[in-house]
Amino acid sequence: MSQLTFPANFLWGTATASYQIEGAWNEDGKGESIWDRFSHTPGKVLNGDTGDVACDHYHRWPQDIALMQELGLQAYRFSISWPRVQPQGRGRVNQPGLDFYSRLVDSLLAANITPFVTLYHWDLPQALQDEGGWPARATAEAFAEYAGVMAQALGDRVKHWITHNEPWCASLLSYQIGEHAPGWQDWPAALAAAHHLLLSHGWAVPVIRQHSPAAEVGITLNFTPAYPASSSQADLTATRQFDGYFNRWFVDPLYGRHYPADMVADYQKAGYLPQGLNFVCSGDMDVIAAPTDFLGVNYYTRTVCRDEQAEDNLPATLMADLPRTEMDWEVFPQGLYELLNRLHFHYGPRKMYVTENGVSYSDGPDGAGRVADERRVAYLQAHFAAAHRAVQNGVPLAGYFVWSLMDNFEWAKGYSQRFGLVHVDYQTQTRTLKDSALWYRDVIRGSVNIWGA
Repeated sequence: MSQLTFPANFLWGTATASYQIEGAWNEDGKGESIWDRFSHTPGKVLNGDTGDVACDHYHRWPQDIALMQELGLQAYRFSISWPRVQPQGRGRVNQPGLDFYSRLVDSLLAANITPFVTLYHWDLPQALQDEGGWPARATAEAFAEYAGVMAQALGDRVKHWITHNEPWCASLLSYQIGEHAPGWQDWPAALAAAHHLLLSHGWAVPVIRQHSPAAEVGITLNFTPAYPASSSQADLTATRQFDGYFNRWFVDPLYGRHYPADMVADYQKAGYLPQGLNFVCSGDMDVIAAPTDFLGVNYYTRTVCRDEQAEDNLPATLMADLPRTEMDWEVFPQGLYELLNRLHFHYGPRKMYVTENGVSYSDGPDGAGRVADERRVAYLQAHFAAAHRAVQNGVPLAGYFVWSLMDNFEWAKGYSQRFGLVHVDYQTQTRTLKDSALWYRDVIRGSVNIWGA
């Protein structure tokens, strides 16, 4: 056994998203977002929960920065609420909204915490959705304008920019599966949305660099490594298709490989691209492949792929029988190790950050006010060790952001899931450091060992 040592400039942080924590959904000139509309639509979110108040971070942010300081965080990843800054999604800027983020950045810097700003974490202005949303090319154009507004306002202080968080969720989960806002179930629209999200990223990169020339610019994708349940051709095909649907459709274009030809053929055969890639205009793929400074990697679990329709399938030899989280996701740290290596050796990003990794367990305060969430500590410890193994292989991993700083609104799951290092009592807004937060503080300080075999 040996102590694990990460590179000297390695950043330890946490991550949040605007709609999940801010609340103040209709205050100070903020416009309506698609999540405001979606969560207020009966039947869309578990228990009818909304982000109207959430963690009330909009009013309690000084307290939350004090918590970050107490934990010794070196970096904090947060997102901008687009409709808080541009209520209609383009044009007029809402100064109180811009001022909120400016104060937040100044206070983070004063606390010696490096801000990582995500421009889009799913709360599209409803005004843009009313005009067609992400399936419409005009939304990508509006995003480039919005990126310029934010880079001009904060680019003198913010030196780490993430254009989008998880385009798969913002397109396929939202426009094809319909689990997230706006709740469509339309394959062609979802694939057009995916393209316009990636295109808007490519357009935003030079805009951000223009106003923040010393900054790092990247994008965050969520990855779910796929493994076949058996060695049968049916399961291998199911694995290829899932990997193409979830992972390659988004990462390949970013690194100049266009959309995967096998998936284009599969989608055309299934009728999901009735007009082919008609949403791709000349030059789009070059725009999407704009050189970036880093790739953000969100990792939570793997998928075991099984073709249940194949009549002559082989018996499954890989079983999905590992411990599961309260999101019903497998705990599989090996997947993070293999993913980081795959991205490094296949795509060669200049640098990577784990921009999200964490786990949902509902442990709450005991009679003494302690939150003994040992399972979260074990989860993080195993994933930190997996990341370290990847670093030893030469993977240029530069930082790790635990999801999440505090319990919050978990999208369609409402308040039923708790990912936070900090427990939030949603009735009183009391924040309580969980044991995992105290352990993470000691990891950052270097006063606790992360052990690996």
